[in-house]
Amino acid sequence: MPDRYLSGRAAMVTGGGSGQGRAIALALAGAGAAVAIGSLTCAHALSDRADTYFPSGDELERVRRAIEGHGVKAIACDLDVRSDDSVQAFHDAAVRAFGKVDILANAAGISLEQPMCGHGDELWTLVIDVNLNGCFRMIKRALPGMIARGWGRIVNIASTSASVGAKDNAAYAASKSGILGLTRCVALEGAPHGVSCNAISPGFVDTGMMWKALGSMVAAEGRQRTPEQYVAEVKASYPQKRIIDPAEIGALAAYLCRDEAFGITGQDITLAAGALW
Repeated sequence: MPDRYLSGRAAMVTGGGSGQGRAIALALAGAGAAVAIGSLTCAHALSDRADTYFPSGDELERVRRAIEGHGVKAIACDLDVRSDDSVQAFHDAAVRAFGKVDILANAAGISLEQPMCGHGDELWTLVIDVNLNGCFRMIKRALPGMIARGWGRIVNIASTSASVGAKDNAAYAASKSGILGLTRCVALEGAPHGVSCNAISPGFVDTGMMWKALGSMVAAEGRQRTPEQYVAEVKASYPQKRIIDPAEIGALAAYLCRDEAFGITGQDITLAAGALW
């Protein structure tokens, strides 16, 4: 029998229509939580320079049904974390559906390849607004209710690049570093009230976003190698000789929501098959 340790809890997951967000949503549902997923769909392109994967409306609905397959309630919303109105509507929809929000997982994110020399302000602002400001907008809605009820879990997806950096990824690395600072501040604010906040910093994770980003990277190199060759090189460099499966991110996020994990807060937890990057 599955361990339904989150039975009676309700969660919101940004970026829940694909990749790491989808894996987190399904893991939380498997543990018994009702789950609201929000994703910006492919009908609303941010920029042709952004490296991310936008699910279709049909994909979002399939994830919602997969969540319900775990015997829990689920809703799916088109979510743009750059918009206060969109974030508020997502939070309101979750509260209407479930009565509360106990768990928030911030997995929505984008990246792009851009050297600092000649870096466009618009592209910089776009990445920071989605990756960092989006977390802020979500947390400031969910945290007050968690504090009032004396129980809450917040999990933010950061990146190994937050600590290591990466050539031509200044905006992405800066946004993920910002998430680490935000995580620690929220953890301190929530600590006396039963609320924890942690960041997961993955290395390479086998998602649609990873493959799109790799396509941009090899294009910038002049197509000297294929994305598949790049992944093979990464696997060879990682101590475990593999990259991370999204389900591993989901499992860790769900574990951090256990009562027994409350003492883990304000942490940056690397999940990168033994690698620093």
